[in-house]
Amino acid sequence: MTLQQLEYIVALDKHRHFVKAAESCHVTQSTLSMMIQKLEQELEINIFDRKMQPIAPTEIGRSLIDQAKVILYNAKQFKELALSEKQQESGKVTLGIIPTVAPYILPKLFNILQERNPNIQLHVKEITTAEIIKQLDKAEIDMALLATPLDNPNILEIPVYYERFFAYISPTEDLYQMKELEMNHIPMDHLWVLKEGHCLRNQVIRLCEFDSGFSSIYEAGSIDTLIKIVDTNGGYTIIPELHIDLLSEQQKLNVRPIVNPEPNREISLVVRNDYVKERLLNVIAKNISDVIPENMLNERLKKFSIKL
Repeated sequence: MTLQQLEYIVALDKHRHFVKAAESCHVTQSTLSMMIQKLEQELEINIFDRKMQPIAPTEIGRSLIDQAKVILYNAKQFKELALSEKQQESGKVTLGIIPTVAPYILPKLFNILQERNPNIQLHVKEITTAEIIKQLDKAEIDMALLATPLDNPNILEIPVYYERFFAYISPTEDLYQMKELEMNHIPMDHLWVLKEGHCLRNQVIRLCEFDSGFSSIYEAGSIDTLIKIVDTNGGYTIIPELHIDLLSEQQKLNVRPIVNPEPNREISLVVRNDYVKERLLNVIAKNISDVIPENMLNERLKKFSIKL
């Protein structure tokens, strides 16, 4: 049984003529007749008395047609509710965000939302990628901002920006004398990275092609901590591009680009595949993109709105 079949029996009851009913449903007479017959076979009753001229419902058919009208009305209301959800620009949004992105996005995002969209109540959870995936799966958060790809068929990824990695080097290191670092010649010694559970840690290990058994890498809890460790103890670390603006002028002298190739990460806004609030998603995406330097933004997001 389908909504389409219910539409056909309601149309035939209204017009009492197969050709006119088919025309009103924009199908052929044979299609309409066949679909109604299939419904009757499924229910094992006759909805229409075809011996009558013009055709008319049977007694049980009349009750079914009345119920079909109610079902079709409720289906229409269901679609309208979904549409209103897609188009709304208000309500509570729970956003998950990874710790290595949060410091650059959240302060400006809260400010912009308060000015532009005061009817949106933004609740933020600063959590790891693994926890974000878990909470999206349980519908405990609405959307998230994190490094992609995730390769998860249940999650829709909308790339927002691309961020380069830079080296932050202590002046006590020989590397400090170099104007840039070759990607394939980054040394293992004196490298400080984030502790287990941070996706940036995994990205740094992959791009530097370290083995899992390295012993000269010390682990810290945040990028700010890594920088303070380098400032106090020497060595170097890898930081994302947006963190450079949070450094002091003196600290910015310790930053070196990495080249051949330039390592980067993709940062995306992600939702469950069954997320329906299209307009709200676009508002959040637009406000996030407005706090990112234009040269870093995904070109498609600059030109097109998100379609669910």
